[in-house]
Amino acid sequence: MQNDFKYSDITEKIIGAAMKVHSFFGLGLPEIVYKRALIIELETLGLRYESEIEKEIIYQNILISKRRLDLSVEGKVLVELKAIAKIESRCHNQIINYLKCFSF
Repeated sequence: MQNDFKYSDITEKIIGAAMKVHSFFGLGLPEIVYKRALIIELETLGLRYESEIEKEIIYQNILISKRRLDLSVEGKVLVELKAIAKIESRCHNQIINYLKCFSF
């Protein structure tokens, strides 16, 4: 698959790894199970990652909160895992806000 999206070479590998994990486990397990399996797949693919990265939320140069991000891959791609059957608008909004706040 050839895409012109930014970091498509990395995201294609991440999506493939996530699909492999999902195909193996199916639905219904806690998020941490999928995350640990995905990390194994990322390591197998030779992708660098950081897990549970604490990031600050700044407003008008004042620290107002901190959030933990699930995974950063190659320092370029944010991976936010959800162990749910259907993506809800709040999940979509969360990821959009993370991208705005954390410069991914």
